[in-house]
Amino acid sequence: MKREKITFKNSNGVTLSGLIELPENSSPKAFAIFSHCFTCNKNLINVKYISEALSEKKIAVLRFDFTGLGDSEGNFVETTFTSNIDDLLKAAEFLTNNYEAPKLLVGHSLGGAASILAAEQLDSVKAISLLGTPSTLDHISRLFKNKLDEINLFGSAMIDVAGRDVEIGKDFVDDLSNYSLKKTLNSLTKPLLVLHSPQDEMVSIEHATAIFMAARHPKSFIALDGIDHLIKNIKDARYVGGLIGEWAMRYF
Repeated sequence: MKREKITFKNSNGVTLSGLIELPENSSPKAFAIFSHCFTCNKNLINVKYISEALSEKKIAVLRFDFTGLGDSEGNFVETTFTSNIDDLLKAAEFLTNNYEAPKLLVGHSLGGAASILAAEQLDSVKAISLLGTPSTLDHISRLFKNKLDEINLFGSAMIDVAGRDVEIGKDFVDDLSNYSLKKTLNSLTKPLLVLHSPQDEMVSIEHATAIFMAARHPKSFIALDGIDHLIKNIKDARYVGGLIGEWAMRYF
């Protein structure tokens, strides 16, 4: 595959960093956007190798870092779930203006939640694929429930996310209550693929059930048996990318 480094601006003029995985010897049949998990980045194994597997299916993929993460500029503590959605929409705008409007959204964990909300605003999107995605944003709140007093008092606090310390701001915490994934899923009319591991140690399989029940047809579910939440194994990531590519192709 071919890889191109790109940058684009978010709504606040902050420069975000991305990579586009392109098919090696042919034109893409479609473009996709991969939204990474909470506090993650575009270079994690799951993001990289799922994107590569999709490019082998002739689906070009833009994987990017949300504001304040990875190689993107900005301060993460000042971000919110709303700003995540906006970053995704700006990524779509960049693709539309410079390549081709995205037809597929792939989102992992909280990136999947952002993909659900962004999809209803993107007419070009024909299909959505969710990986280990929570069914409610309350699930994210559990990560800092013991820090809420500190966040309310000082405006932010350091929390542990998968062994990494990150600073979470009060605006992020407060913003989560502004969205209902279930309400959006109830009205979303685009094909949906839910992929989730029964052994997911961070987002239980019950969340996949809730998403699937809330979504309208056409919808599909694949159990990623034996795969961890972060999909840290390269073979697993490539397997997942192949599944998504085969499923999505019929909608292009």
